[in-house]
Amino acid sequence: MASKPKKVPLRMCVGCHEMKPKKEILRIVKSQDNTISVDLTGKKPGRGAYVCYNLDCLEKARKARRLEKAFEQAVTQEVYNNLKEEMESLKHE
Repeated sequence: MASKPKKVPLRMCVGCHEMKPKKEILRIVKSQDNTISVDLTGKKPGRGAYVCYNLDCLEKARKARRLEKAFEQAVTQEVYNNLKEEMESLKHE
């Protein structure tokens, strides 16, 4: 008897609302002290939101204030700039 294929965990992008495999999507996390950062390991403790490795998705999420809704707090432009820089540096790796 063949073993069942392993279930791939899916997460929804807050920008485009597409379901994608967890490994192919960027996790943004709000830690206990309310700081928002990129979680490259996917294992940091805290509330997570996911966005595609796509600046358009990040921009859609910013315009619709989806990170604010996910984290239930204000997200500053500085945080978005940091996320954008992080994404651009990841693309060049």
